[in-house]
Amino acid sequence: MRVYKGMAFMSLENMPLGSQTPRVALFVTCLVDLMRPDIGFAAIKLLEHAGCEVVVPPEQTCCGQPAFNSGDRAAAHRLAERVLEQLDGYDYVVVPSGSCGGMIKTHYLDLFSDDPSLRTRMNELAPRVYEITDFLHTVMKIDNVPGRAQGCVTYHDSCSGLRELGIQAQPRALLSTMPGLVINEMKESRACCGFGGAFALKYGNVSAAIADEKIGNIQASGAQAVVLGDLGCMLHIEGRLRRLGDDKTQVLHVAEVLAGELGTEKV
Repeated sequence: MRVYKGMAFMSLENMPLGSQTPRVALFVTCLVDLMRPDIGFAAIKLLEHAGCEVVVPPEQTCCGQPAFNSGDRAAAHRLAERVLEQLDGYDYVVVPSGSCGGMIKTHYLDLFSDDPSLRTRMNELAPRVYEITDFLHTVMKIDNVPGRAQGCVTYHDSCSGLRELGIQAQPRALLSTMPGLVINEMKESRACCGFGGAFALKYGNVSAAIADEKIGNIQASGAQAVVLGDLGCMLHIEGRLRRLGDDKTQVLHVAEVLAGELGTEKV
């Protein structure tokens, strides 16, 4: 194993020849790499538990989503082309983020609409790009996870993962395999948390009001923690919770819970 920016990965040349094990490229995402690298390590643990060879391409950068959402298609195109170069050639690409996964799987095709060569390559890659819970549940079909937890959680369906990738049943199915963990569904779990990337910066008051509604629903569920699959939403919800004086409700990434990388068995 080697280490890059805090993330462990296996180089291609060290993989066994003739192995039937799926070779998975983990696209870590900027926020995970810079803010919560433990989520990346949890993703690696889950993928290895499922029987995959995990590679973190060493020169991966931003997926281009901030530039794309801001209307800078030229910058987004350059980043997307670089990401494609890094991720091409693996059996699967797995992303611990619905928003970044949605950007790569769906919006790259739009970005490459004027470049037939890149669009052809992306058409071949897109079906192999998965958000992590979708990959574990749909492709690897795992029925157990390494994590153990005691307590009650509620699940927030982040907008991009839900609406672009159809992520809803998959994380709940995986969480339900954990003995001792109870899922209490909050009211309007599919409603936006108010983050929306640049939206939270441009419309701070509206963003905060939406977050307050989400937090009210989280607290009303009686759960000790809210679990979700997108770090942007995590940071937004947790920041608002703390500003409102709630120091008890935990905000956890689903990969951390499933992998048992929480530092404690109680959520």
